[in-house]
Amino acid sequence: MKKTGLLLLLLVGVAYAQMPAASTTMVATPDANGVVNTNANVPFVRYQTPTQADLNCAGFISKDRLPDANFVNGGLETPTSTKFEVGELVYLTGSGYQAGQLYTIVRELKDVNKYEMFEGMRKLLATVGHPYGEVGRVRVLDTRSHSAVAQVEYSCDPINPGDVAVPFVEKPPVAFHVPGHFDRFAPATNKLTGRILLGKDFDAVLGTGVKVYLNIGANQGVKAGDYFRVVRSYTANLHDPSDALTFKAQTSEDTQVNSPTFEAGRLTRSKGPNIHVADLPHRAVGEIVVLTTTPTSASAMVVFSLEDIYPGDTVVVDQQD
Repeated sequence: MKKTGLLLLLLVGVAYAQMPAASTTMVATPDANGVVNTNANVPFVRYQTPTQADLNCAGFISKDRLPDANFVNGGLETPTSTKFEVGELVYLTGSGYQAGQLYTIVRELKDVNKYEMFEGMRKLLATVGHPYGEVGRVRVLDTRSHSAVAQVEYSCDPINPGDVAVPFVEKPPVAFHVPGHFDRFAPATNKLTGRILLGKDFDAVLGTGVKVYLNIGANQGVKAGDYFRVVRSYTANLHDPSDALTFKAQTSEDTQVNSPTFEAGRLTRSKGPNIHVADLPHRAVGEIVVLTTTPTSASAMVVFSLEDIYPGDTVVVDQQD
């Protein structure tokens, strides 16, 4: 019994000796930019590669409205069914159809909530274009009467009567991105910048795998496969009506002699330091890759996110080595 207890004590002592002491400071060497890389400020991340489903269902923003002479005017189960999915037959009205042709079914969208997710969003969207959803893909089987008969080969969402048919164009795949380190606090640069204008389905909180639309496109040299870093300054939080209230909340312990204030005026400043949010670093919150472009916009996908991403966030081109 004594030998067993002695052996257990010895094993515990060895395990404890192998554990790093709580007070031990890790020795690190700064890189050429003076940055000490740790998993906190330069985490190792894995990029999600867009699939064909991501490419075909991304949607886009177009400066010019698409011609709508060719559209879905019904299906085999009309009028008892108004939503059509993979394998079902739909009818297309218009002209120029030939057996075997592929068409993408698109839908011009509107935000029924009419909610601005950041100041000036509506005005900015008006300069960029009109949002469209890519609903699915159909193949023409033959033409009868005043309609073409087509079969749904792929659907992102149920196809509805009134959805527009445009010739299908194959989208090139996005190359795989190897995992790597991501600098959360990379300094500002003079590289191409833009903003996230919208999230797919008008979502307000965005994360990995979600599609987003930018206010920059082919006119600015953006192309499919380009990577952009999503960054946010604390000044943006200050200008947000709800986040700005948090800056006015009590930030200190009751025992703190000189409590700080954020952006306080002469009448509201405390005896403690007055913190200016512009002095805080910009923080990178994620990365996106461009799927497709139009002259004025780009459709992209979030390939990883360290925290929630929002419409209005800034994007900076992230040139890959």
